[in-house]
Amino acid sequence: MRYIPLCLSILLIPCGIALALHFPVWGGLLGGVACLAATVGLYDLFQTKRAVLKNYPISARLRFLFEHFRPEIRQYFLESDHEETPFSREQRALVYRRSKGIEGLRPFGTLRNVNAVGHEWINHSMVPTHLGDGEFRLRIGGPDCARPYKSSPLNISGMSYGALSPTAIEALNWGAKLGGFAHTTGEGSISRFHRKHGGDLIWQIGSGYFGCRTSGGGFDPDMFSMAAAEDQVRMIEIKLSQGAKPGHGGILPGAKVTEAIAEARGVRIGQDCISPAAHSEFSTPDGLCNFIARLRILSGGKPVGLKLCVGHPWEVFAMVKAFHATGITPDFITIDGAEGGTGAAPVEFADHKGAPIREGLMLVHNTLVGMGLRDRIRLIVSGKIISAFDMCRMFALGADSCNMARGFMFAVGCIQAQVCHSGKCPTGVTSQDPSRYRALVVAEKHQRVANFHRNTLFALKEAVESSGLRRPQDFTPDHLMIRVNSREVRSAASQYLWLEPGELLSGRVNHPAFEKYWSHARADTFEFTP
Repeated sequence: MRYIPLCLSILLIPCGIALALHFPVWGGLLGGVACLAATVGLYDLFQTKRAVLKNYPISARLRFLFEHFRPEIRQYFLESDHEETPFSREQRALVYRRSKGIEGLRPFGTLRNVNAVGHEWINHSMVPTHLGDGEFRLRIGGPDCARPYKSSPLNISGMSYGALSPTAIEALNWGAKLGGFAHTTGEGSISRFHRKHGGDLIWQIGSGYFGCRTSGGGFDPDMFSMAAAEDQVRMIEIKLSQGAKPGHGGILPGAKVTEAIAEARGVRIGQDCISPAAHSEFSTPDGLCNFIARLRILSGGKPVGLKLCVGHPWEVFAMVKAFHATGITPDFITIDGAEGGTGAAPVEFADHKGAPIREGLMLVHNTLVGMGLRDRIRLIVSGKIISAFDMCRMFALGADSCNMARGFMFAVGCIQAQVCHSGKCPTGVTSQDPSRYRALVVAEKHQRVANFHRNTLFALKEAVESSGLRRPQDFTPDHLMIRVNSREVRSAASQYLWLEPGELLSGRVNHPAFEKYWSHARADTFEFTP
């Protein structure tokens, strides 16, 4: 039975020859296909690399074919609307509708099981408010910031040129310009495609110091000062780690370093772009504070912040202790959840490294509150945020603003093919192949970016109004309800422990994480101290 396809192919060759004597076209076609199949089958039979092919010549290739298309078959025909892989069909459809300006109404009620453990909702009010435009502009800039930024509550998270195609970068930045929100560059620095349409930029400075590096890979203050002085650059973000692969670093092979990438990153064409796992400009919490102050001066007083995925709690505590000891605080902290990630990452890092966004946000928020520093520092969150409800949940847990990456990728055409690292993105969003990325028409897609942002903020405004509030930051843990078992629901205020303002300064702490680790953190080291 295993060799029937091969035997049948061999037998069909003389049949094709005989048929060709009377019907040349059909006979030739049959004989040609049979010869090809027999050749493939004989190769399978005598090759030594794949046992399944040797045992099942020809027919085993169907297995490899179906395995190759398994993700697409699953996505198109098998997965449910709510099955997240990593974003559900419902989530993707929501972005597509809002980016195209199509109504997002749902008839006949929810499709979710509201009695399932873990189901969440936001409480509404019997006296809803009526707000104006709903832009909810937020001032980012602490007491040491000379040029604060009036930010939207929703901005584009960091995605580098190189990871994204030039047309995707253009569409995102033009959409940000049209919609009046900010576009984070990613650690690949500011490219010509970021500059083309003049949208507000948050310049991300990673461990590779791209765009402001010396020939040896160190930080170049003169180059930084020159680029940071551009009007388009509104804030500076020091990237300590990212959700997809915290503590890992990375490399862009020289073969992928084109002229435009080399220009943006300050490296030579064809040279490997190495992002070390750690920064070379500082290695201690107080050294980080000094670097923040230095960048603030070099940028002319623009907001300077941090981006990190939370790891060891004592490192966060040490950092905040350094803020308090030195009096130098960042203007904002972007907390990236471990569930974030637009590029490729090792499986172990993607699945099992870093704190999820909820736990990371609450730890940083509680630490700043407990040290009396929360009012000086804005908290921005990123990581698998798609809808206005996702934003409301984050505001309730302590966030001031939200960043989104994959949502805006969907807006410019991403279909979640999950081949971002291969260079073969079917929509050209993550490819550097001109024949692929030219299919992404910037003149159309930038409007979808702006539409998605506008319609998401409209949904956020309605959520704020229906809860009787004036702004998103008014959401509290008491507004977020969580079903914890089949008979009980609890608010986030009672589900989690929350510190009181200045509680850590008093020395009386009633929180397990702080009781265990707070005394082992020092402002002069990230290490766990006895």
